[in-house]
Amino acid sequence: MIAKRVLLGIVLMLTLTLLVPFNTYAAIENYKFPQAEMAPRFNDLTNVLRCPKCQNQSLADSDSIIAKDLRAQVQNLLIQGQTNEQIIQYMVQRYGDFILYDPAFNKSTLVLWLAPVGMLFIGLWVLWYFGRKTQIQATMLTPEEQAQLNRLLAQDERQGTDHD
Repeated sequence: MIAKRVLLGIVLMLTLTLLVPFNTYAAIENYKFPQAEMAPRFNDLTNVLRCPKCQNQSLADSDSIIAKDLRAQVQNLLIQGQTNEQIIQYMVQRYGDFILYDPAFNKSTLVLWLAPVGMLFIGLWVLWYFGRKTQIQATMLTPEEQAQLNRLLAQDERQGTDHD
């Protein structure tokens, strides 16, 4: 019974593993290039550039209309002989730094790059600030309380040995 479930799980995982890559790159296979080295450049560029509409997908992964138009634009620019840097520059001029998954470090993206570090420092400061206020101060037992604790522990040890 368990072996059948394990085998079924493996078959499902293999099926999903095989289906997902074909679905992801289906749109890229339709683009024709006069030179063979243009296809890998096209794949690299469409994976580096972000879809303006989808926001969390690359041009290669997105099925939106604007992503299809931008893939066609990348294809045309490649055929015209532009370098990868020129194509990226063209896209940044047209759509801003948002189109890049790794935007350049400049004045307009300073907050984007420094915000995670700032949030880390703020989080550490909050932990330190509230941590120091909630420290539990250990109190000493009075001699009477210590004697009572010793009696209870001794009584517990005697009861534990009686049952063994």
